[in-house]
Amino acid sequence: MIERNKNLYGLNTFGMSAVADYYIKAASDDDVMKAIELSSELNLPLLVLSGGSNMLIVEDIHAVVLHMDTRGITVEGSDGSDTLVRVAAGEDWHKTVMWSIENGYAGMENLAYIPGRVGSSPVQNIGAYGVEARDVIESVDVIDICTGKKSTFMAGECRFAYRESIFKNEARGRYVITSVLFRLHSAEGYSLRLDYGNIKTELEKRGIENPTVADVADVVTCIRQSKLPEPSQIGNSGSFFKNPVISRSLYEKLIEILPDMPSYDVEGADDNHWKKVPAAFLIDRAGWKGYRRGNVGVHHNQALVLVHYGGGNGRDVLELCNDICRDVREKYGVEIYPEVNIIDAAFVERCAVGGKVK
Repeated sequence: MIERNKNLYGLNTFGMSAVADYYIKAASDDDVMKAIELSSELNLPLLVLSGGSNMLIVEDIHAVVLHMDTRGITVEGSDGSDTLVRVAAGEDWHKTVMWSIENGYAGMENLAYIPGRVGSSPVQNIGAYGVEARDVIESVDVIDICTGKKSTFMAGECRFAYRESIFKNEARGRYVITSVLFRLHSAEGYSLRLDYGNIKTELEKRGIENPTVADVADVVTCIRQSKLPEPSQIGNSGSFFKNPVISRSLYEKLIEILPDMPSYDVEGADDNHWKKVPAAFLIDRAGWKGYRRGNVGVHHNQALVLVHYGGGNGRDVLELCNDICRDVREKYGVEIYPEVNIIDAAFVERCAVGGKVK
């Protein structure tokens, strides 16, 4: 069903009020095609809305908003000790992680309790605790908005990088992701990733010496719940900023004034991309943790999280974001950037790929 002038207040986790010119909820590929055709007929951009958890809407949306609500998890076969599992784009991410664990698969456990839906996982290359979506993605099925044709991107074609992919950059607005094929591993004998964050410490506190994938997922969930506020209680999009990767020379300067600054090795590191450092640490040390400005602020438990107390708007959050980025740059010489998508007229325009569905 096509809805006109749809308020997206309840469909984004920041709880921002914004009106979309047109709105379609897709429960099938046919619904996706209807949205693509409508976008073409009206000469309006098509904006795909997934779980609404990785975006900050700052103004009304003059576009056709396609809300992916498809369902389905299917085991497609085995490849040695690995199993290929196809998941519809509208499936809840955390529920998918828990499904994998309950069915004896490994690989997703460190990604537990990340908000959003499966279709957005390859776009952002979501990640947590040393694991990224690209570590388990085999391929991504899409529909081309220009041609209406279906095709598949193998993982190597997705150009995954830290919180980046082809779908976020060169191909932004060109495709609608309809499903993701994951390569999962047998939980038996699987080498767990325990060396990132507080996973190992929390397992030790529980007296768990030989953890299972379920143990890791439970610990990760508890850690995230303790740090991240529930959107149902206070508007937020989870981690708002990317962790910066800094040069060797800057790292050596910072470690002199911030000797307790955590850091993580970067794959293929060179002098210009030497270490990844936590944005939350820098924001906290700059004095922003717990800061409030009217209806928005920085969460008191996690400096990486910007929050909306209600009654504000996206511009308020964006202004706060810009002030934090500027302050961290001036104090430490480090550039930090939003991880979330800032949905404004410019973003929507970039989603317009031109051409008609043939």
